Amino acid sequence: MTLRIATTQPAASADARENGRTARALMRRAAAADVRLIQFPEGFLSGYAKELIADWDDVDWAAVRDELTTVAALAAELRMWVVLGSAHPLTPPNRPHNSLYVISDRGRIVARYDKRFCSNTEITRFYSPGFDPVVFDVDGYRFGCVICIEVNFPQLFAEYDRLGVDCLLLSAWPVDSIFFVKTRAHAAIHNYWLSLSVPAQSAGLMRSAVIGPDGSHLVSADAPAEPAVVTLDRDAPEFHIALDLARPWRAEANQGDIYRSRRVDDPRSTDRTCG
Repeated sequence: MTLRIATTQPAASADARENGRTARALMRRAAAADVRLIQFPEGFLSGYAKELIADWDDVDWAAVRDELTTVAALAAELRMWVVLGSAHPLTPPNRPHNSLYVISDRGRIVARYDKRFCSNTEITRFYSPGFDPVVFDVDGYRFGCVICIEVNFPQLFAEYDRLGVDCLLLSAWPVDSIFFVKTRAHAAIHNYWLSLSVPAQSAGLMRSAVIGPDGSHLVSADAPAEPAVVTLDRDAPEFHIALDLARPWRAEANQGDIYRSRRVDDPRSTDRTCG
């Protein structure tokens, strides 16, 4: 089985109506390329706090909800899954979550990932943290979600490896170019695809891209109006080592039995001062 996915690099704004129109235009372009899942950047629909939003009172939450509903309706029409970054409002006075809505190809919100490791500014001024991983399946492929600075917390990426994801979706608003190096490293270490979606405002640092399970850079978004499309294929010969050999071996190694069963009882092993 194969699966076509797309990542995007749209210009984000503080206007949910404009962002919704942009998302739908990209969805239609992706549908023309037979895409089954499309991904958008962190905070895209509502506008991302501290970069675009200075105060939550400035957000038209009714417009955010309307646009989310309209995007979901188009997802059903196009038979496409959508992973859409947005702030998710909570009951006042609680601050919103920084979230990724998972919208199925039937137009339903079937899951929502809430950013767990928020930045200092986010956690003190803008957002309430989440606490749980999110996984979902599309046509036999399993996906997980992380957001932005969570790239700096390797335990999250290892957790998704244990949860059996084939592809991790990382939506972000990066502020340094080393972010892309970290992204490739996580994909190579855990031997899964990693799709990165960043806004056009980050184009000077990096492009939205899909990374292969061997850490290879497969495709980039070259323009804000064009999704970057790639086909996930577990049987692709170029990923045989990463998927069929390295990933199961590393899982076995992490269990530790192959090492514990070979522990030696030797004084030259226990004496760490001998030559």
